[in-house]
Amino acid sequence: MDLHDIRGGRLDVITEEAEELSRESTNMADGGLRAARGVSTFQRFSVDTDESLCFEPCEDGLPSPIGAERGLHGDVFEVAGAESDGVTIRKQLQGKVTEMENFASHLEEIFLTVEENFGRQEQHLEQHYNDVLQTLSQRCDDRAAGLEEEKKGKLEDLYKQLLACGQAMDVSKELIETAQEVYRCPDERLFLKAVMPTMRRIEEFAEEQVDLTLATSLEFNTPLADLPDVKTMMDSINIVPAPSAPVINPQTPNSATQTSLRVCWSLFSDDTVEYYELYYRPVLEDTPADSTCAPHVSKVRVKETHCTVTDLLPNAQYELWVTATNTTGISPASEKTLYVTVPSPPVIKQRECASCPEAALIRWESGNTDPVDSYTVELRETGTGAPESAIAESVVAVPTCQCLIQLQAGRRYLICVRAVNIGGPSGRSEVISVSTTGTLFSLLEDTAHPCLCISEDGFTIFYGEEELPISAMALEDNNAFTRCVAVLGGLIPVRGRHYWEVEVDDGTEFRIGVASEDTERNSYLGANNTSWCMRHILTPARHKYEFLHNGWSPDLRITVNPVRIGVALDYERGTLSFFNVALEQHLHTFQCHFQNHVQPCFGLDNPGALTVHTGIEAPKYAFA
Repeated sequence: MDLHDIRGGRLDVITEEAEELSRESTNMADGGLRAARGVSTFQRFSVDTDESLCFEPCEDGLPSPIGAERGLHGDVFEVAGAESDGVTIRKQLQGKVTEMENFASHLEEIFLTVEENFGRQEQHLEQHYNDVLQTLSQRCDDRAAGLEEEKKGKLEDLYKQLLACGQAMDVSKELIETAQEVYRCPDERLFLKAVMPTMRRIEEFAEEQVDLTLATSLEFNTPLADLPDVKTMMDSINIVPAPSAPVINPQTPNSATQTSLRVCWSLFSDDTVEYYELYYRPVLEDTPADSTCAPHVSKVRVKETHCTVTDLLPNAQYELWVTATNTTGISPASEKTLYVTVPSPPVIKQRECASCPEAALIRWESGNTDPVDSYTVELRETGTGAPESAIAESVVAVPTCQCLIQLQAGRRYLICVRAVNIGGPSGRSEVISVSTTGTLFSLLEDTAHPCLCISEDGFTIFYGEEELPISAMALEDNNAFTRCVAVLGGLIPVRGRHYWEVEVDDGTEFRIGVASEDTERNSYLGANNTSWCMRHILTPARHKYEFLHNGWSPDLRITVNPVRIGVALDYERGTLSFFNVALEQHLHTFQCHFQNHVQPCFGLDNPGALTVHTGIEAPKYAFA
């Protein structure tokens, strides 16, 4: 009988029983109401622990005339309770019906699975049967061919022996006839002449050994049936076949750390597997073809179709392959797949970072030999009460090793960087603090004239008394100044307001201001149309100050020598202003709409030193 028929019949019976119980509960409710009106005895049902119906007779007496009305109301309440119990029981039965339907569905799935497995096993047995028959037929043909060859050999040997016997008999017959003729010869002279040769021939023939045994055996060789391959095939019916080659899944995002990889694979068949062996080795560039120099292959044995490999190198590619093993044997190896660990944390180049009240330019170096996919810059404003590990904002998919971030003025931020590849993000770099209260930049050492020395903190330049030899003046870097002893600063490329201060002394001749990034390196600051600067000249009579652009300066006289000079650059207004910080005195303002970004510039015309102060808040008078 089909499982579907059994399931349908059983469910129909259960449904009919549920409907019958429902009708009985309704009839009981009606009978109870009638009993309340004129009959004193009725049946009350309840639910036992085994969830079956149980009816209990009630032996209540007839109600008294005085309490008839009260008894009638009580009986009505009992009938209502009976109806409620009937509904509950019906719901319970419906729940059981649902459970039975689910169970029947589960049995049906099992039935289909068993049928499918049986069909597969039947095909497997039929294939084995055909293979065994084919092998036995081949063996039978081979045995028949061997017997035919053996028969042919025996017949040939017997035929050769028969020919030899015939030849011996012919010689013997000839000798007998010759002897008889000699014996009958009447002439004694002829007899004596012929008898001696005849006797010699007879003696020679008698001396010859005639082999009268059979040259071959009449029995055929009957070797024992040696069918190891057939026996192996028969035994393999009950043996699990060796598994097929697994397939390693491609690496998924965020599936690695700096020192570990999570690898997953799968099988495209119903093979039985006892364990898997995962092999892996690093992929090294410029590895010689000699196998002795190849990287070491490591192995991990697991029972699941996934594995986490540890103790690996950061930001390194690994070649992986896997095999499956059961009691029968080992599968072929899967195709080799490349996985990569996450990168090492980047290293922020804090001296090359720059900021202003509106933004910050963060520069870093990868710190990884292999390229990474992108970088993520994380920042958090300090003073918000959040823990240092909390991230308020992230800039993702940064392709290069620098990022310009828009910020709010007058705040302080903690910034770090992560490197990202398909394996996931690296750990955080060292956190740096960036303030947007002022403009922060550092000096670009690659632009410094060879006679200049820059302090360790990167903000003080020195021009020594000793002259450098001409060989030292030959610079390989074309970005350095060659005539003016000067250096540029790395101002953030943001067209806003920037302010910094320069500390000098009275005995130093200097040039301070701004210049384009491509200003001529073999020219003096202020002598061309790409630089604007304030120049201090020592004369025997006085301290002379010039504000040079394209070799021209207005005629100005400054009575108080400034020791600390403020420089205010305003892109929006197109102005470059200079101030005496100690006196809060305005010195001069260039009016120029800077079409390109400019950089701070600092030069010394005689031995001396000056110090640059950045990251300070601009005074109110600077941009008034």
